[in-house]
Amino acid sequence: MIMSFEKIPPREPRTRLVNVIIDTPRGSRNKFKFDETLGCFKLSRILPAGHVFPYDFGSIPGTRGEDGDALDVLVVMDEPTFPGCLITTRLIGVIVSCQTEKDRTISNDRFIGVPQTLVNKPTIQELSDLGTAQLDQIEHFFISYNAAQNRRFTPVRRLGAAQAERMLRRAITAGAPKGVQR
Repeated sequence: MIMSFEKIPPREPRTRLVNVIIDTPRGSRNKFKFDETLGCFKLSRILPAGHVFPYDFGSIPGTRGEDGDALDVLVVMDEPTFPGCLITTRLIGVIVSCQTEKDRTISNDRFIGVPQTLVNKPTIQELSDLGTAQLDQIEHFFISYNAAQNRRFTPVRRLGAAQAERMLRRAITAGAPKGVQR
């Protein structure tokens, strides 16, 4: 069976929450990526010993960032899910970042969200609710994760939920097929 994530909208239609497809679960050293040609998740790399994803990591379908990929989202939750899991997510902010590889620097922001279901309403509403120490640890993970791949990841600033929403709207427009407005 070939999966098709292109049909999943960036937002859940009724609630307008953001749809995030997890590629790598919390606690994993294995980084997975969806292979569009094969229609399945494929092992992309194995992180060095001591490196694990601090939370579930995925992307928002139907979006496009400066790096050409769907927007990256770290979903802050206590338990890991699995590759391919769809999580309705409330964005709480974004770590605006630059990534440099082979003398080429691009914007490669990390959106941060929390899961929300009909029965599970998040208590965290803004990035600042996580606290400085937790945000420093998240940034450190992305700095060291990229350094292990000979890339430089530089956090520039932290923005709240409203700014993340504006950035998301631009990325949805950029990721829409030609002639389609979302």
